[in-house]
Amino acid sequence: MTDWHSTSTEDALQKLSSHTNGLDQDEADKRLVEYGPNKLTPAKRRSAIELFLSQFNNVLIHVLIGAVIVTALLQHWLDSAVITGVIIINALIGFIQEGKAESALEAIRSLLSPQASVWRSGKNITIPAEQLVPGDIVVLQSGDRVPADLRVLRQHNLRIDESILTGESESIEKNIMPVEEDTVLADRTCMAYSGTLVTYGTGTGMVITTGDSTEIGRISTLLSTVEHLSTPLVRQMAVFARWLTVVILIIAAATFLFGVLIRNYSMTEMFLAAVGLAVAAIPEGLPAIMTITLAIGVQRMVKRNAIIRRLPAVETLGSVTVICSDKTGTLTKNEMTVKHLVSATQLFDISGVGYSPHGGITLDGNSIEPLDNETLMTLGRAAILCNDANLDGIDEEWKIHGDPTEAALIVLARKIGLDPDWERKQFPRMDVIPFEAEHRFMATLHHDHLSHAFIYIKGAPEQILKMCRYEKNNSGTQEIDKEFWHKKIIQIAESGERPLAVAYRPMLQGMSELNFNDVKDELILLGLFGITDPPREEAISAIQRCQKAGIRVMMITGDHASTAQAISQQLGIVNSKVVTGAEIDEMDQDQFVDAVLKTDVFARSNPEHKLRLVEALQEHNHVIAMTGDGVNDAPALKRADIGIAMGMKGTEAAKEASEMVLTDDNFASIINAVEEGRTVYDNLQKSILYILPTSVGEAAMIIAAVLMGYLLPITPVQILWVNMVTTVTLALSLSFEPAEKDVMSRPPRSPSAPLLNRFLVWRIIYVFSIMLAGSFGLFLVMIQGGHDIELARTVTVNTLVMFEVFYLWNIRYLYTSVFSIEGIFGNRFIIIAIILVILLQLGFTYIPFMQLLFKTTALDMNTWLLIIATSSSVLFLVELEKWLLRKTGLNVQNPS
Repeated sequence: MTDWHSTSTEDALQKLSSHTNGLDQDEADKRLVEYGPNKLTPAKRRSAIELFLSQFNNVLIHVLIGAVIVTALLQHWLDSAVITGVIIINALIGFIQEGKAESALEAIRSLLSPQASVWRSGKNITIPAEQLVPGDIVVLQSGDRVPADLRVLRQHNLRIDESILTGESESIEKNIMPVEEDTVLADRTCMAYSGTLVTYGTGTGMVITTGDSTEIGRISTLLSTVEHLSTPLVRQMAVFARWLTVVILIIAAATFLFGVLIRNYSMTEMFLAAVGLAVAAIPEGLPAIMTITLAIGVQRMVKRNAIIRRLPAVETLGSVTVICSDKTGTLTKNEMTVKHLVSATQLFDISGVGYSPHGGITLDGNSIEPLDNETLMTLGRAAILCNDANLDGIDEEWKIHGDPTEAALIVLARKIGLDPDWERKQFPRMDVIPFEAEHRFMATLHHDHLSHAFIYIKGAPEQILKMCRYEKNNSGTQEIDKEFWHKKIIQIAESGERPLAVAYRPMLQGMSELNFNDVKDELILLGLFGITDPPREEAISAIQRCQKAGIRVMMITGDHASTAQAISQQLGIVNSKVVTGAEIDEMDQDQFVDAVLKTDVFARSNPEHKLRLVEALQEHNHVIAMTGDGVNDAPALKRADIGIAMGMKGTEAAKEASEMVLTDDNFASIINAVEEGRTVYDNLQKSILYILPTSVGEAAMIIAAVLMGYLLPITPVQILWVNMVTTVTLALSLSFEPAEKDVMSRPPRSPSAPLLNRFLVWRIIYVFSIMLAGSFGLFLVMIQGGHDIELARTVTVNTLVMFEVFYLWNIRYLYTSVFSIEGIFGNRFIIIAIILVILLQLGFTYIPFMQLLFKTTALDMNTWLLIIATSSSVLFLVELEKWLLRKTGLNVQNPS
């Protein structure tokens, strides 16, 4: 084991046979085979036995186990066997679902695996971090998660947050100098460790260890916890189930005492009745159904390019009232294209779209030969040298490595006729001041092969103009005309293009280091780039959907105010008035809040402004979805109700602070996720509204029979059969319900709205009353008609199940009619579930061993017709109730 922190950069490179230009691809492939992929061995998962046994750790199962023991002591072996079977089947369902949940989370982790920028064969490329090998040269910049343990080779103001390893809250300033061999990890300033976060500056480092050999790989406790599919809603329902269990046990005990003391039932019979009542009334399947519904929602969102990192986001999405979105790449295509070049005396038009370097250049409407124009050559060279991006490809298959704006400048230089590789070799870079939000520019120091030094700088025009004293024209340099340039900036911005300024400065011969003092003044302005990023067509339609859904869309961008206004108008944002970051800084809190409530477009804004915007909106009871991609966006993302990170251009810091990651960086995916969130919540409500009336109805039948002195209309084992069959078929099919047509026409759901509002409570009472009257009524008809108890109970069970079959169609739409082709056949899982449950009921009724097990008997056709006629009443009576509600204009989503 080499003590890399006490080794010089030269010795480190030599020990791993590496070079600052990186490894050859062939050598990297050999080392990948030798060292294995750069990933951590997954934390040990619970064994299958441990996972299965954990399914028995809940209050309902404890009640059922108690029932098994007592029924066995009473020698009711059939009851004991059936209850045991139900316990095992429920455990198997939970076991399978939890295994799926862990697999889903592992899939999400793989989708979020970080990328690494490395030098391979002399080129800077982006690869999956797991392909890194010892000896690779990695490029680091602000916001990156360090992908492996590195020996720092070069750095510029590089600071890294190592709190996950050291506990130190302050980020550590890095350098290249070795330290003593016995230096503790927190003081190894020449090292960068896997999993830590670059908070400032840039650097390069050589990979020294990967995977489990890294420092973080040795700290297994950081990776030992397993995420569980648990949300506040699921926990709330678990608490609800526990309280309901207590209440039901009290009612069951009271029923037991009433039956024994008042109605003179035997204690054995009443104990079985009490067990049946408890099992019937407790909605034991509801938490599992809710978890499955949430998990299905997450999987649906993955297919629509939205990865949910924290499941509570699924619930919150349905309540979003404001979406605060970045512009570039989210509302626009993120295929930046330079459309205009402005110098002190000329205006050039550039043709071509996207990253293909095919296109022409015109001056005053006439095509020109770029290589004959000195101004174009100078601007093109600046575009290449003050730039970290690369462009690869042939024909129409062009791929960028780096920032899209910088890639657009490389494309421009290629259109001019310059070769980026040749230019970089002729004028090698000596030092760099990377772009940071604080100073809003990037500067690079170069020299030619005669040691002449010069600086190129590009950035926000307002900032660059402050630093320029001169401007370049056809004959040389002259004092800058700032009024002229300000007019040009406005003209470019008003056309919907983003202005970017570029300048240079000759420096002393032999200069090798670049400081902020070198660029604060005396610069020579070369010109302006007008860069466009056209709106996404799908974003325009998505904004219209948001407006229809009562969701306000705010655009927050670092662009010039005129550019932001032009793009917002193209996007269809209603209030396209613009407030700039400078104006925000001059406002007091009341003025700022007023601006936030009345303005939808914020330009020249920084991450601090984003955080203030979120806080101000939340103070006015808005539920905020906020997009971000940089490390400085993390506070706003964390503060927002739904932080949304960009999966393609977003930093690891932004992803870790967010609840959701967009794999395509597309605004339309946000509104798709909101739609899925609303659908998930709808389906959760439907599941509650489906399961509770059945549970209450079953319990009410037993209570009614005891109070009236009749034999029980349904036995405990028959209740267990009904619950088991309907939960794993009919109730589960509701988890696959598609979005209702009006789901994006409603206002956002209030986050404070109760899970069971007055309408839902009414619907539960209404439906269980219909089920109770029909099922218990047919039981009484059979008994009073002289039929034996087995036939009466068989009729009761089948009537109850058929009630649930018909009610399943009702519940697809809470408010609108189900009598349509889409209403009846729109969810194939419901049709499959109904067919399956009918087959199971036929087996329950006619198969001899099932008759023996559940004390059932065969039914004739007339009895089936009576059952269907009775149970189908719920379909028509609930649809009648819906019609009356629509007729009276009551809104069931927000009932008064």
